[in-house]
Amino acid sequence: QVQVVQSGGGLVQPGGSLRLSCTASGSTLDKAAVGWFRQAPGKEREGVSCISSSDDTTKYVDSVKARFTVSRDPAKNTVYLQMNNLKPEDTAIYYCATDFLSPLCPMTWRPDYYDYWGQGTQVTVTV
Repeated sequence: QVQVVQSGGGLVQPGGSLRLSCTASGSTLDKAAVGWFRQAPGKEREGVSCISSSDDTTKYVDSVKARFTVSRDPAKNTVYLQMNNLKPEDTAIYYCATDFLSPLCPMTWRPDYYDYWGQGTQVTVTV
């Protein structure tokens, strides 16, 4: 059974850092783009970042540029989202997603582009 599994997250003060991890069981993340989304209470799911598999091209939503970094470690079959200088407005449940097939990130933030989603992990930024 193919699954996407997340780890990381937690509670941090403004200005702090967290790293989220996304790995897969039953398949490899190496050949496909991996997207990161987040959903805050009462808000729609928002695209945050994406990393392609063809050349590791990355993209970010404007609100996290220069603060978040997405990367992959093929040896560990894992994609990371390093989040620095966190702000209270970053508080949300974060999800990684992939379809294990498409190597490129979509032009727009499309949740329906992905078939497999992690279980979600809570990130809370508060004083």
